Amino acid sequence: MTTLKDHREPVAAGHGDGGYVELRSDTFTLPTPPMLAAAVAAPLGDDVYGEDPTVARLEELAAGLLGKAAACLMPSGTMANLTALLAQCPRGAKAIVGRESDIYVYEAGGASMCGGIVYEPLPNLPDGTIDLADLEEALAVDRTDPQFALPALVSLETPQNRCGGLPLPLGHLAEVAELTRRHGAALHLDGARLFNAATALGVTPAEIARHADTVQICLSKGLCAPIGSVLAGDRATIAAARRMRKLLGGGMRQAGVIAACGIVALTEMTGRLAEDHENAARLARGLAGLPGVLLDPGPPRTNMVFFRVGDERYTTRSFIEAARHLGVRVEELGHGRIRAVTHAGVPAEAVDRAVGAFAELLRPDAPLREAGRALPAVPTAVRGDMSAKSGDTTAVPGDTSAKPGERP
Repeated sequence: MTTLKDHREPVAAGHGDGGYVELRSDTFTLPTPPMLAAAVAAPLGDDVYGEDPTVARLEELAAGLLGKAAACLMPSGTMANLTALLAQCPRGAKAIVGRESDIYVYEAGGASMCGGIVYEPLPNLPDGTIDLADLEEALAVDRTDPQFALPALVSLETPQNRCGGLPLPLGHLAEVAELTRRHGAALHLDGARLFNAATALGVTPAEIARHADTVQICLSKGLCAPIGSVLAGDRATIAAARRMRKLLGGGMRQAGVIAACGIVALTEMTGRLAEDHENAARLARGLAGLPGVLLDPGPPRTNMVFFRVGDERYTTRSFIEAARHLGVRVEELGHGRIRAVTHAGVPAEAVDRAVGAFAELLRPDAPLREAGRALPAVPTAVRGDMSAKSGDTTAVPGDTSAKPGERP
């Protein structure tokens, strides 16, 4: 495992403001020393002119890994997704998306704002898939009737963040690909954590990406690059997306300093994602043994653990704040549901530290913590019964709409 270092000490040793375990997102990963060295040594050119050799090398590498003909470096996953939609959907056309997808929930309605594209959100099933009958209905419009917005694209996400970080089954991807092409639409795959999905499914990234016309991957989440995503597809679509990138202000000059980190991400960091998945499973096992904790939707498949706290002494927000005062940072994702994300900055000992902090908060005689100070323990008679038993992993239905402050 590559050690993350800057001017601070690693998390496990207690870094930053008092030392904490950062589980809010894998976007908190830091670039590795090889990345920083590669950025300094990278040969550079002007990428808007298409003359940065390091960017060209990254794009060729990413396209090859994903089984596509071409690729384009983007500043962010949001821009990669947006340019994919703008390149494949005419103004007034319809993009069919999952109601729980990051494109729909967290990306500011960019396709509507910038491209005049209509989103049609369809319900995601608990495993992140979309019912094929719903997709068929959304795609099968009368194209001769001028009243309808015509479907141009379907977008899927794997792993599906808001559905427990679950990787979509390959069979579902194949079925959706066949359906979209039968109706003359394109298939885009938001694969921000696609290498996590590939690790979980035991397949190559290309085996997942082959079903989609375009696919975006993020370099700056579990792969630890400081910035950047890549959009891949056929040459004509990527050329159109590159033009959209320029329109959106995403053209970058000596971008090889970014691309160099991305090359290290794709060549050195994908193989260690299994460690993050193991640590997520370790965290889930620890949580499942605590009173009042419910894993939702259940044991993790990738590096995300979702859970609810049924202890009546806490609201979700007060539990998150109490954990923060004990040096563990998690965040709410969906009303009443907490997400913890493992990554290269959270080794196994940090996971155990987090479980210990949660256990301390959930002891029957534990004092409540508010604004950093301990309050007197609440008598058992006042606390009432816990709403869940130790080890219960049954999912609790609830409102999973986005809340202010949530992050993908």
